[in-house]
Amino acid sequence: MTGLALLGTATPALAHNVLISSDPGNGASVAKGPAKVTLTFDQYVQDADVNQIAVTGPGGGQWAEGPVTVTNNVLSAPLRPLGPAGKYTIGYRVLSADGHPVSGEIPFTLTTAGTGTPANIDAAKAAGAPAAAPSSDSSSTGVPIWVWIAGAVVLLAIGMTVALRTGREPGTEKDDR
Repeated sequence: MTGLALLGTATPALAHNVLISSDPGNGASVAKGPAKVTLTFDQYVQDADVNQIAVTGPGGGQWAEGPVTVTNNVLSAPLRPLGPAGKYTIGYRVLSADGHPVSGEIPFTLTTAGTGTPANIDAAKAAGAPAAAPSSDSSSTGVPIWVWIAGAVVLLAIGMTVALRTGREPGTEKDDR
């Protein structure tokens, strides 16, 4: 009975966040560098001071500048004006809705050289710094609800098992006559 109760209340495992779009897009060719990078995920992203976006250009220069901001499932970071034409790579690391880190890279190409220069070391560190303060509609409140539900089910199963095993054996009741 306990096994059936546990199997009947089992829920599917939560999946990590998946990147569903980016600006600039994966493999895009752009004539002018964007003012910021935007990443959109399929679920909200926890704003837990670990989210990072870095943009590396030709020659290894860093182009992200300023803090990462999180609004529900969208991350963004400002960029310096881009410089040389060539391949740029957006690298990201975010804290998934289920609490696990998710990372990846998105390449794009700048087709026309800009006039910008890469960030100095301090600005590059600031770009990878913790995300800005959470907005009131996207803050995380701690332990997910499914953990509490699973704990309650386990306690109920243990209680049922103990109650059934410590119950009276048939034929051992006192006769009140």
